[in-house]
Parts: sequence; C-alpha cells; structure tokens
Amino acid sequence: MSEYKMSTMRGVRTFLKVGSCSETAFNVIDRGFGNPHVHEENASMPFAGGILQHGYQCGLLWGSALAAGTEAYRRFGPTPKAEAGAVFAAQRVIEAFRGRYGEINCLELIETDWRNKAQVVRYMLKGGSFRCFGMAGKFTQTAHRIIDEALSEETFPVTDAPVSCAAELARKMGATEEQVVMAAGLTGGIGLSGGACGALGAAMWLMALKHGEGENKVDYKDPRGHTLVEAFLESSDFEFECEKIVGRRFSDTAEHAAFVREGGCAALIGRITEAAAVL
Repeated sequence: MSEYKMSTMRGVRTFLKVGSCSETAFNVIDRGFGNPHVHEENASMPFAGGILQHGYQCGLLWGSALAAGTEAYRRFGPTPKAEAGAVFAAQRVIEAFRGRYGEINCLELIETDWRNKAQVVRYMLKGGSFRCFGMAGKFTQTAHRIIDEALSEETFPVTDAPVSCAAELARKMGATEEQVVMAAGLTGGIGLSGGACGALGAAMWLMALKHGEGENKVDYKDPRGHTLVEAFLESSDFEFECEKIVGRRFSDTAEHAAFVREGGCAALIGRITEAAAVL
C-alpha cells in the first residue's frame, strides 16, 4: 500500500471533482494502492445512478469492484488467481455495503428514479446529494481496506480459467489482460450478489473506454449505451439481474467458474458482444 492518505474528505473532494460515485470509488481506491488508471476510471461514469441510471447497484459498488480487479492484477498478474481474487474481494465489499446500508441498489438506497425528473428534483430539495457525498467519502475507505484484506488472505478458491463471465466477455471484446481482470469482479451481478448482470456492466464500461477521448468525461447519456441495454434486455427476457436471468445465486468463485465452463450465459455473452461491436 502507498502512503496515500485515506480520508472521508478525500472521497468527498474526489466526488465533487469527477461527478459520479462510481468514478469516485474507482479513483480513490486505485490511488490508495498507488496504482491510478485515469482512462479506465473515467469510463466507469455510466454506472452512476446504477448502470445508466436504471438503479441497479450503487455506483460505489461498480467502481469498487473494478478497483478490486485492478489491485488483483497488480498482485497476481494475468492469471485465474487474479480473476478469482477480484471476485472474492468484490464479494466482501458487497457484504460490507449491504451490512452498512441495508440495500445495494441505488434506486432502493435513495428511493429515487434518476430517469424521473420530478423524483430527482425532490431528491435534490431534500439534500439527498449530501448523503451520496457522505457515502462516497466513508465507504471508499472501507472498500479499500476490505479489498486489501481479501487479497492478502488468499483464502478464495482458484480454478482454471474461465473464472468470470464478465472477464470472458471482456476477452471477447478485445480488452487487455489487465482490463480482463479489472472486469472480473463484476461477475454474478458484482461479487456474485445476483444483481444487474456483470457481463452487461463489463460491456458498458469497455464501450465507454473505447469511445472516451483522452481525459474528457464520458457522457452517460450517450445513446450507444442505451442501445446496448435494449439489446441486452431483449436477450435476457427483459431482466436486468443475474439471479433472475440464470435462476440462481452463486456461493463462490468455484461454483460460478463451473457454470461458465459448462456454457452458462454463453449465448447472452455472445449477444452482448455482438451488440457492443457495432456501436
């Protein structure tokens, strides 16, 4: 770990600078480990408000999971161990977040649909943005500590690749070896939580990374992202969440790895990859 000082105010200041909880988590945790990735962090903007503001998982969780993958790659390189570590660390982060806040979805946490202007105005008038700043400031410290501890323990099961559906999709989309591991923790709806599909999240992130220019902000209103979501929903029986799509929640990386090796979600991954390729 670097000498980077973690503090609540650092998280708040980062949020005010970058403008989204997802990029805040990714940014602060990366720098906590002394390993910044500006472009990848910026590309996490579409997770603000829960994957293009649909409310599925708090952006802090998407950003933290990507950061977990970044650190797993730094420690273990382009290996199944790194992928398994990223999933395990993301799983720990999810557990801590749910334990602290009770919910993991943005929509349920703030009781606001970001696509509904009236609800957004109500949220702002009630000072809801201050709650988001506070959560970002406090939870980024917690997530950093949890990721460090989880990867240091090395108690997670390691199997032969493929380990993660999100990582498999990243490979198919031509991601670098490091980006593949970064995406791994999104699997099973982030840390096997059963939330919004990690493969969709990985595709959204990689597409934003592809179309982002330099350090310019990625626009979460980019119609390409919404087109990708539409294509995904048509292939998932209009379900966002992994648990509903596959009819189960996975207990650990070994169980999920077996599911992936047996072809689980292969068709859905193929459809998402095809849709992203033409956008």
